[in-house]
Amino acid sequence: MSSSSSSSALKIGIVGFGTFGQFLAKTMIKQGHTLTATSRTDYSQHSLQPGIQFFRDVNEFLEADNDVILICTSIISLSGVLDSMPISSLKRSSTLFVDVLSVKEHPRELLLRKLPEESDILCTHPMFGPESGKNGWKDLTFMYDKVRIRDEVICSNFLNIFATEGCRMLQMTCEEHDKLAAKSQFITHTIGRTLAEMDAKFTPIDTKGFQTLVQLKDSTMRDSFDLYSGLFLHNRFARQ
Repeated sequence: MSSSSSSSALKIGIVGFGTFGQFLAKTMIKQGHTLTATSRTDYSQHSLQPGIQFFRDVNEFLEADNDVILICTSIISLSGVLDSMPISSLKRSSTLFVDVLSVKEHPRELLLRKLPEESDILCTHPMFGPESGKNGWKDLTFMYDKVRIRDEVICSNFLNIFATEGCRMLQMTCEEHDKLAAKSQFITHTIGRTLAEMDAKFTPIDTKGFQTLVQLKDSTMRDSFDLYSGLFLHNRFARQ
């Protein structure tokens, strides 16, 4: 183990093992945590590295005795994913559920409504991804809200995954996050997609400002339209 002692090592189950789930998993494995994963797509070929066990069957995944279940689905699929999970199969009722969605009030409300009272809930938003975090997470912002935490040790050990990597740890309510995100992240994506609709491209007479706009368009279009839809549909401040 490189960054995590065995006493703080966690058993973490990832729901939604796409690009972002795999991105987070690499660092978690490096730190010595044990990972399981499940997803609509069969990623078993991606899970051959030591430390990850992939389950096609959600019941078996929930029975795997995870300390933490990390939800890495898209914003718009979260409700359906939670509905499809047989929560009664959970090995331990006090499991810590963590989401990493780019909106926060929406997952908080769903998790409070759909999970058993005994489950702990931590809403988070790593303000980085596979591109911005490819050379490490130092000084990148990790936002979190302790929505319902009884087991402070497991919660602290999970947050330490990001603190250990040098993230700027920012505790903030889900409501405050969504207010700020509507004025920053949502605006950024809206401008980027507008530029894509205009087919903005580099020209021989570009100003520095226009070059920045084209770069913004290119980075925005690497994200899915599902993400953009979720940022709009599930953030009441973005709709305003």
